[in-house]
Amino acid sequence: MTVNARIPNAEVDGLYGAVVKMAARKMIGRVPDSVGVLWNNPAVMKDAMGIGRKTEHWHELDANLASYAAMAAAAFIGCSFCLDFNYFTAHNRGLDEAKVREVPRWRDSTVFRPVERLVMEYAEAASQTPPAVTDELSDALLAELGAPALVELAARVAFMNMSARMNIALGIRSEHFADACGLAPLAERPTVGAGE
Repeated sequence: MTVNARIPNAEVDGLYGAVVKMAARKMIGRVPDSVGVLWNNPAVMKDAMGIGRKTEHWHELDANLASYAAMAAAAFIGCSFCLDFNYFTAHNRGLDEAKVREVPRWRDSTVFRPVERLVMEYAEAASQTPPAVTDELSDALLAELGAPALVELAARVAFMNMSARMNIALGIRSEHFADACGLAPLAERPTVGAGE
């Protein structure tokens, strides 16, 4: 069972289970414990993973910006699994690891360009309940990225919200994928009210 998961793992079996396990091993070298949690409802897992795979075919938004947006949303929501997995994925895709590791504390970090900051601000604003994206923020990103990339940014953040909130609700936590690659630890997100 995944540490702290709120429901027990189901046995990942059958033909579709074999395909899922094979794909996981190919992608990350092992079958994550979280697969057993999600296998309690294979249709939900299949559809959620299907959406995730489809997002990989979107390319209007720069890959680094897409990674920063997903991780900023995950950090804002508090999904350690999502942060760890996206850091691992960014490493495997050759993205800028020095910046990716700083995403959880992007507001205090000095490594990001203005457009990168706008993307992460948008990700956090869209992740609030209710969403807090302003016309000014949207206009600034529209001017910087163009309409197709802004639509993709909104969709990527929405998908991360679905994934992160589901993982947190189910008790799915980091499985230390990044540690297995020897990646430097992610920067800690500043504590709200620190230094006050």
